[in-house]
Amino acid sequence: MTDPIDTLAADQLHQEALAEANLLNKNAVFDALAAAGIKTVTVNFDGGGDSGQLEEVIAYSSDGPAQIDAISIKFQTTRWGDSVPVIRDVPLAEAIEVLCFDYLSQEHGGWGNNDGAYGEFTFHAGDRQIDLDFNARYTDSIHYSHTF
Repeated sequence: MTDPIDTLAADQLHQEALAEANLLNKNAVFDALAAAGIKTVTVNFDGGGDSGQLEEVIAYSSDGPAQIDAISIKFQTTRWGDSVPVIRDVPLAEAIEVLCFDYLSQEHGGWGNNDGAYGEFTFHAGDRQIDLDFNARYTDSIHYSHTF
């Protein structure tokens, strides 16, 4: 049988490793965006019914929409139970998607469950800042019972 204390400790270590990887990956993404002259990236997401997905990753330079498909970066991933991150080359768009999924898990775990949530990430390259606009859905029910 699994000890709940061990599970909580392992989860804490994983959350700390994920937060550290997110910081390093965020810096790698912004370094690549700056080198490519990208000013902003938007990522839409939508989830519900126990699943969720990113809709699209759109990059913008000063001249309008820009391509980031050919750009690759070093990206760190963490797996449950591993103390050492795995570093690999990934396309920039994939790195942005994984970073968004990781931030959603970090801030709003279960965002795709039940009624789910939707929203948008905005990467501001100049400020090296990511904004998350998050909208949680829920079903409301009001019950009345009367006896006369």
